[in-house]
Amino acid sequence: MRMLSNATDAFQSYDYPVSAEEIIEGDGDMELELPNGTERLGDALSRSAPETFESAEDAEFAAFSGVSSKAIGRKGYSDRDPICMGEDGPDQVSF
Repeated sequence: MRMLSNATDAFQSYDYPVSAEEIIEGDGDMELELPNGTERLGDALSRSAPETFESAEDAEFAAFSGVSSKAIGRKGYSDRDPICMGEDGPDQVSF
């Protein structure tokens, strides 16, 4: 298994422009280790990939954009975002 950030190495081995299908055929079975499970690179690319990538950076962006919710920590959690006006949020706690 590989971390998602390490999967970018695979994108460097292609001559660009390259089709999404070619990357999926070549490296689509690569298992990505995510915080809440694993996912195939091909599944991530098939969700958000254009038909052709112009650069390795484009392929990397598509992979990062296409991973499922397994790639995030707790859904809806943020310790940085303030509560919007008009919304009920948790009471503030002082330590």
